[in-house]
Amino acid sequence: MSDFPGFMKRARNRIGATEQNTDDIEGYFYEAADGSQMAFWTCRADRVSKPHRHDFDEYMVVVSGRYVAILDGKEHVLGPGDELFIPRGTEQSGGCAAGTRTIHAFGGRRVRGGAAPEPVEERGPGGR
Repeated sequence: MSDFPGFMKRARNRIGATEQNTDDIEGYFYEAADGSQMAFWTCRADRVSKPHRHDFDEYMVVVSGRYVAILDGKEHVLGPGDELFIPRGTEQSGGCAAGTRTIHAFGGRRVRGGAAPEPVEERGPGGR
């Protein structure tokens, strides 16, 4: 596969540009009942992620491409199938090569906004 399936890229789950740590990256998120989240990112061009920290743990896996994570100043080069655990409070940054896709799980609420909800279709009795 060269992209995430369409159902993972619904407009209402798109991560807004103001919530990205990497310019011009396409991201979508899902939220669990406890507020933890997962995000799916696609890097269309070589990009660099600005340094940041989270108040919760993060886990990531590279689906395709190459990601260089810098955690507290130490470089970790990741390729397809490589995983990384990032403890809360760790300063992190990095860079992705064009075509890189990653999946991230966050132990807290990473995305605050997102796109506006899609309108709910009105249905008659019995859901018709």
